[in-house]
Amino acid sequence: MIEAPFHALGRSVFIGAAALNVLVIGGMGLLYPQALWGFAVVGPIILLGIYDISQTRHAILRNYPVIGHIRYAFEGVRPEIQQYFIEQNLEGRPLNRQERSVIYARSKGQADTNPFGTQRDVYEVGYEWLNHSICPRDRAPEPPSVRIGGPDCRAPYDAAVLNISAMSYGSLSGAAVRALNEGARRGHFFHNTGEGGCSPHHLEPGGDLCWQIGTGYFGCRTEGGRFDGARFADTAAHPNIRLIELKLSQGAKPGKGGILPAAKITPEIAAIRHVPLDRDVISPAYHREFSTPIELMAFIARLRELSGGKPVGFKLCVGKRREFFAICKAMLETGIRPDFITVDGGEGGTGAAPLEFSNSVGTPLVEGLVVVHNALVGFGLRDDIRVIASGRVMTGFGLAKRLAIGADLCNAARAFMLSLGCIQALRCNLNDCPTGVATQDPRLVRGLVITDKAERVYSFQKATVKNLMDLVAAAGLEDPAQLRPWHIHRRTTEFEVRHYGEMFHYLNPGELLGSPLPRGYARAVQAATPHSFDHVRPDETFEAPAS
Repeated sequence: MIEAPFHALGRSVFIGAAALNVLVIGGMGLLYPQALWGFAVVGPIILLGIYDISQTRHAILRNYPVIGHIRYAFEGVRPEIQQYFIEQNLEGRPLNRQERSVIYARSKGQADTNPFGTQRDVYEVGYEWLNHSICPRDRAPEPPSVRIGGPDCRAPYDAAVLNISAMSYGSLSGAAVRALNEGARRGHFFHNTGEGGCSPHHLEPGGDLCWQIGTGYFGCRTEGGRFDGARFADTAAHPNIRLIELKLSQGAKPGKGGILPAAKITPEIAAIRHVPLDRDVISPAYHREFSTPIELMAFIARLRELSGGKPVGFKLCVGKRREFFAICKAMLETGIRPDFITVDGGEGGTGAAPLEFSNSVGTPLVEGLVVVHNALVGFGLRDDIRVIASGRVMTGFGLAKRLAIGADLCNAARAFMLSLGCIQALRCNLNDCPTGVATQDPRLVRGLVITDKAERVYSFQKATVKNLMDLVAAAGLEDPAQLRPWHIHRRTTEFEVRHYGEMFHYLNPGELLGSPLPRGYARAVQAATPHSFDHVRPDETFEAPAS
């Protein structure tokens, strides 16, 4: 693989080899003066290595002096090499060269324009575009914000349209977390902690945080693994924590708990999570504090009260539609509303998951987003709840597309990892990430310079939102909130084009409250009950209503 790290050729090996060469050549020079010419060969290499170790912009070169330049040599001819690998089908994963190159360029403050025009076959099935206006507008001078906080929220939060999605300390290094949070502070967008707890690495830089509470209740758990309200309230009172997110499931492995290998657990991580040090940390697949939709709403209300009225929402990857409809019915019955719902797509990333779960479980983001948006509209709940889209959001067009089909704002994880310098070495679960992003090995983490990477995080977010606003202006609109499904078109066959308003049936407000129910929704809505996630009884036949 092109990005494979040179694990045996790191900083220590270079220092040892350099010292050995100096000693050998110097010693031989005492006997044979002509041997000192050897320094003409090894001297420049040693000087290059010293420069690599001391520079701050490239973690690969700091961790792998001299030999790391091979990786950048490949990067210099990336289009040709990657096209060869794609054509030969030698890579085990798709390489989205154009998107990755754009992320790197924007992170470094470089021009991200491309020569030779469109780099895709516009007649390829799946090609998508934004319809522009013949009367475009000037780009809005200020980036947009979205207020999160329903009627019961006492501390609403004005969120950016693009924020950092959930990535835990433990999965990421402390240096990576600090760089992300410092970038969020500079750019005034929020940083989701991930389910691994709220660490000093999240809090000390001073950026806004969305504290995620998963099934393991890390950072607010009892010794037996149940939710600890007192611990939660103490942490949630921190002024940097602006939002609380209850994680029901994630796109990369819905129906399965988080996984942190023992090799990545340090004493600090064990103390933050309140877990043992010597074994894998595997979160439960489901929450112990509630088992029905109504109990879920009660727990959300409890979190809101314990946090002092801060916005509380939940995150899920959509599975059975009737289960989400059951949650909506529980909102109506209890009068309790989450302040936001994060929809994670089945294509979302993770540091560790079984192949079957990451590839074959979970509704993709587009379909899941439409389900959630339609359900909230159909049950008359949409005005009180903000919808956040999460799952392979990488470009301004990616933002525009998600906002057009139902989201209010977006979160991104993979793109921000790339802005930190991630080279997709696929070592996240092995604790030897060569860039220091997804490892707890201090020898590799020291390659990541926080101040440099924080600036890249900030630059990427700023440039991507700017490009979103340019697209909005090109469409003749003033605000991203004005985007609608018919603004995004997709080639569905070689000779057919449809916009998203034609591909999906969008419901009218309150349409799921009346009769008859819209076609395609009736069975799932009727099967949903706010008193249970599971409507199937042992005596029911196979013909029972299905989602």
